[in-house]
Amino acid sequence: MSRSVLFIAGLALLLAVGALIVQFALPSAGGGDEASLRALDRRVEDLERQQGSGGDFRVAYLNVEEAFSVFIDATAELRDRAEDKIREFAELQSEYQTRTISKDEYQRRAIELQAEMLDAQLTIDINALDQMIASDNFADIRAQLEDWRDKAEPLANEIKNLVSIAKMGIVDPLEYQTRFESAQSAFNQFDQGLTQAATLKIVQVAQAIAIQKGYDMVLRVKNVLVYRDENALADITDDVKSVVAGYL
Repeated sequence: MSRSVLFIAGLALLLAVGALIVQFALPSAGGGDEASLRALDRRVEDLERQQGSGGDFRVAYLNVEEAFSVFIDATAELRDRAEDKIREFAELQSEYQTRTISKDEYQRRAIELQAEMLDAQLTIDINALDQMIASDNFADIRAQLEDWRDKAEPLANEIKNLVSIAKMGIVDPLEYQTRFESAQSAFNQFDQGLTQAATLKIVQVAQAIAIQKGYDMVLRVKNVLVYRDENALADITDDVKSVVAGYL
C-alpha cells in the first residue's frame, strides 16, 4: 500500500478516537465564562425590575453536557470495547516507533483498528437507540427512531464487511478507502440525528421541571459557575438527569 494510504488510515483512526471521546456531546452554544455570567446577571436584574417584584422572577440553569452523561452511562459496557481499541492503537504506535513491527504491519493493523473503531461507535449508538425505542417516554418520536433503526442495519452490515476486508487484507486500497469514508459519513449523520433526539428529550424534561417548580427562565450553562446565589439561580441539572435516567 502507498504512503498516502497509510497517512489517511492513521488520520481517520485518530479522528475516530476523537469521535469516541466526544460522542453524544453537544456542540457549543454559548459560554459560561465570567463575562457571560455578568451579562446574564444584568439581564435577570432588568427582568426583575420590569416585573416590579424583585424576587418573584425565578431563574434556574441547566448544564446540558452533564445531563448528557445519562446517555453515556446507559452504554458504559459497550464503551469499554471502544476504549480497548484506543489502547490497542496506542500500543501499536509505540511498537512502530520502537521499530518492533514493520511499516507494512503497522499499516495493516492501523487500517483494521480504524474499521473496528467505527464498528464499536455504531454499536454504541444502536444500543442507545434501541433503549429509546423501548421506552414509552420516547413514544412521541418513536416513529422517527424506528426509521433510523431500519436505516442503521445496512450501515452496520457494511461496516462489518469493512472490518472483515481489513482483517483478510485489502486488495484495492483506493476502493476500500472510498467505502470507509462513505460509511464514516453515514455514521456521522446517524450519530447527529441520535444526539438531536436525546437533546429534544432533555429540553422537554427541563421545561416540565421548570413549569412544575415555577421557574420563569432556565439558562443553559456550559462551564463551571464561579459563583451563584442559590436563592436567585437554581441548578436543575440533577433533577433532569434523574428523570431522563428513568427513561432508559
